[in-house]
Amino acid sequence: MQTREQRYATAVYSRVKARTYDGDQEKRNKYGAMAHKLPVLIRSAGLAQALAFVDTRKDVQKDILCDLEIVLRETGCLAQDQQLLARSRQAEIGEYMLLTEHSLAALLWFKRFAQSLLEVEGMGE
Repeated sequence: MQTREQRYATAVYSRVKARTYDGDQEKRNKYGAMAHKLPVLIRSAGLAQALAFVDTRKDVQKDILCDLEIVLRETGCLAQDQQLLARSRQAEIGEYMLLTEHSLAALLWFKRFAQSLLEVEGMGE
């Protein structure tokens, strides 16, 4: 049996590895920047508002929202028929807090793999 962190690492690795953007480093940097910024946005504004903000972004920056939703489904944190944006708006407080916790845990792996696989710098860390 794998730990939650192992499940996140495996699921996120496959999502980020697929985001090569045909070697376009600018697109990789935009994706990586969002991977670095999203956890901070979630902590400061809350999950629903942060996800809504990302949903307004264009092209590459919005890709992380799709990837996060897929990872949360694959790891069992989100039902297969649930949409992450809708769930974050409709969840009761307990479920909302749990969804926030799982999102932040998964996003840590997005940040790590954006640095290693996409060769994105630390974004001011």
